[in-house]
This record gives sequence, structure tokens and C-alpha cells, in this order.
Amino acid sequence: MDKSKIRSYILLHIIIFVYSMSSILSKKAALAEFLSMRFIIFYGLVLVCMGVYAIVWQQVIKNLPLNAAFANKSVTVIWGMIWGSLFFHETITPKMALGALIVIAGVIMVITGGEKEEKENTQQ
Repeated sequence: MDKSKIRSYILLHIIIFVYSMSSILSKKAALAEFLSMRFIIFYGLVLVCMGVYAIVWQQVIKNLPLNAAFANKSVTVIWGMIWGSLFFHETITPKMALGALIVIAGVIMVITGGEKEEKENTQQ
């Protein structure tokens, strides 16, 4: 894998991280009284996160295969588990941990499978 692809994957995971932060902010907004200052601030931050995500996502998918980009997006589920545990004191169960491992394995399979196909196409 060349350096530009590695940079694209790193940027992809940074933007997925930003996207996952919007779930924390939206839950915080939901816990606030409707149209209170706290609600408006958290909801505004959700909109900022989603706007940044949308713009950077478009730039990232120019450099990566769509199947790999969308497979990596499933990592958001893992971030959701982490945020739920850290911010909302939710329990991570063994089934959830197993699910996270399956997601990671699937992402790795999609990325490495795509690299294999790319090598075969360049050799022909």
C-alpha cells in the first residue's frame, strides 16, 4: 500500500472519529431541555461535526475504493461502544466485544481483498 493510500485511510478514520462524536453530542442535546441554551449548543455542535464530516468524506472517497471506505465506516459502531462506556456509563458486554472483533475482521478482509484485486489488475 502506497503512502497516499495510508494517508487517506488515516484521514478516513479521523473523520469517522469526528462522525462518531456527533452521537455523543446529539445524546447530550437530547438530555437537555428543548431549545435551552445547552440544547442549542450541543445541537449546533452536532451540525458542525456533520458538516465537517460531509465535506471531508467527499474528499476521502476520491482516493479510496467506495467498498473500502464504507466498510471502514462500520468502525463507528466500535466508537459508539467506547463513547457509551466513557460518557454514559454503559456496559460493554462480551457479545458487544465479539461484535467489535467481527467488525474489525471484516474491515481488514475488505481492505486486503481490495489490495489483492488491485495488484492482479495492474499485473494484467
